[in-house]
Amino acid sequence: MDQPTVLALRALKLGDLLVAVPALRGLRQGLPDHRLIVACAEWLRPLIDLIGVVDELLPTPHGLDAPLGLRPGSVDVAVNLHGNGIDSRSRLEALRPRRRIGHAAPGWDGPAWRDDIHERERWVRLLNAHGLPGDPLDLRLPIPEADIPKKAAVVHVGAAHASRHWPVDRFARVVEDLLASGHRVLLTGDKKERERAQRVAAEVSGSQPEIVAGRLSLLEFCAVIAHAEIVVSADTGAAHLASAFGRPSVVIFGPASPVNWGPPPGPHRVLTNAAVRRGDAFAKDPDPALLAVEVVQVLGAINELLEDS
Repeated sequence: MDQPTVLALRALKLGDLLVAVPALRGLRQGLPDHRLIVACAEWLRPLIDLIGVVDELLPTPHGLDAPLGLRPGSVDVAVNLHGNGIDSRSRLEALRPRRRIGHAAPGWDGPAWRDDIHERERWVRLLNAHGLPGDPLDLRLPIPEADIPKKAAVVHVGAAHASRHWPVDRFARVVEDLLASGHRVLLTGDKKERERAQRVAAEVSGSQPEIVAGRLSLLEFCAVIAHAEIVVSADTGAAHLASAFGRPSVVIFGPASPVNWGPPPGPHRVLTNAAVRRGDAFAKDPDPALLAVEVVQVLGAINELLEDS
């Protein structure tokens, strides 16, 4: 008899996959005889391998704009970890699964969608409502092996959207303080963010940080975070990696709320000002909640974490 399959849809980015780790582990525990397939971007494959419970990655090169590459009727259980919109539901419905696991919607049984809970809790709550296990704090990842700088202060200067861009000059002041305190500082980001990292470095007086933005593979980036002394970042995948590896982190929040996306209990500090949050993730300028965070607050949080470590 062919092995039954469970397909989990999460065709999003790095941080989105990381907050779904507890749910993926719940699926593995609750459906141990099934082949677990995750539909997500191909570039996330090294992270999928690191999570350790997934049998197969189904690439989604066009997100939800194209059908999922499986034959209708070949999936036993379809799990909507992507959201609860008509696009994600229809892509899974087209596979004609024998069982659907999702939030309440036309043709779908399940719990009502809630906006006021954390993403890790959201997806575990979904599984629990369908009789499957899961622990929202089961998010830690094993440390990957890679030839990378270790014991560095990692300052992640980029973010996918300008709404989460803490000002370059403020990042530079943080970098200056870390360098003056004797830390090795790495500026990280993807290829598109390398220019921003160079702008930060250009603002730094005296000793210079090392710019590795755009030069690391995903696995190397994970390893850099896993071995970091401390991570300073906006609400990005870097911050979620720091949570996954239990590394001290200072996370500056803008349009998103830490209620939904913040780090778990541990050596992490969240800085934001919810009173002025605009909440537009796709805005072309930084959210006021992020701009309200001053350099002195970030330095204070860094010093507090390093003293405790």
